[in-house]
Amino acid sequence: MQRWRGLEDIPQDWGRSVVTIGSYDGVHRGHQLIIQHTVDRARELGLPAVVVTFDPHPKEVLRPGTHPPLLAPHHRRAELMADLGVDAVLVLPFTTEFSNLSPADFIVKVLIDKLRAKAVVEGPNFRFGHRAAGDVVFLAELGKTYDFEVEVVDLFVSGEAGGGQPFSSTLTRRLVGEGDVEGAMEILGRPHRVEGVVVRGAQRGRELGVPTANVETLPHTAIPADGVYAGWLHAQGEMMPSAISVGTNPTFDGTERTVEAHVIDRVGLDLYGLHVAVDFLAYVRGQVKFDSLDALIERMGEDIKVSRELTAAAEAGDR
Repeated sequence: MQRWRGLEDIPQDWGRSVVTIGSYDGVHRGHQLIIQHTVDRARELGLPAVVVTFDPHPKEVLRPGTHPPLLAPHHRRAELMADLGVDAVLVLPFTTEFSNLSPADFIVKVLIDKLRAKAVVEGPNFRFGHRAAGDVVFLAELGKTYDFEVEVVDLFVSGEAGGGQPFSSTLTRRLVGEGDVEGAMEILGRPHRVEGVVVRGAQRGRELGVPTANVETLPHTAIPADGVYAGWLHAQGEMMPSAISVGTNPTFDGTERTVEAHVIDRVGLDLYGLHVAVDFLAYVRGQVKFDSLDALIERMGEDIKVSRELTAAAEAGDR
């Protein structure tokens, strides 16, 4: 799959294509419907499927300081889109100048001059251009002028997550923030993931016989609520069952919020300096300040046991 950052990265001889545009943070199951439809339509027409997205999030440019927590960094979104069959991802740097483009100028500059769109696939609530003045009706009108068709796909999937609310990135962020990683997993179609580099922490886990990988997460990452979770740590091509702690280590009067993963039943792992990913399968318990180290160690043993059972059951169910 080709990855472009900015319009200048698009090959000058790029032919016609089928395009969808959006932030697509998380590439959740609603997003997947639109992207899959884009790919299917591209295959029917014998053309490449292109996803156009933005960096940074438009909110950060339009209202600085309001950048939402991200469910997936751009490289992860690209991986998920490639799995769906997307041929190219265009990440457009979102600037103040770019935000001032009128809906018509946006279409001409991106879809016509560069991507030569034959078809555009969007959800019913798609908005674009200055002050989000453009919508799918206006997009379809421009399609008649510039020779591209517009297909609107309903992305409003719902399930048990969020009490039956339509699946969305906003709902997913809320559930992650509340620690409801099971609900987030229903929306995403996979466990919520955070990524980062393993750094040296206070080494308390190692001293207590339960070493952890302290993950310095990427900026703006959506991190689950404080507590203990079962999940997996991905490193060097391995997916390892883990007990994951999120919080400030109140037993030691900590103040810095961290994500730490203890890889279950593994010894001698050296992960320092590696870029790793942590998948959250299930909530085990909330953050607790223990009265003694013995009480903490005993509870950590219970957390590991529960996490071992939950991850084993999940892995057995996938077979």
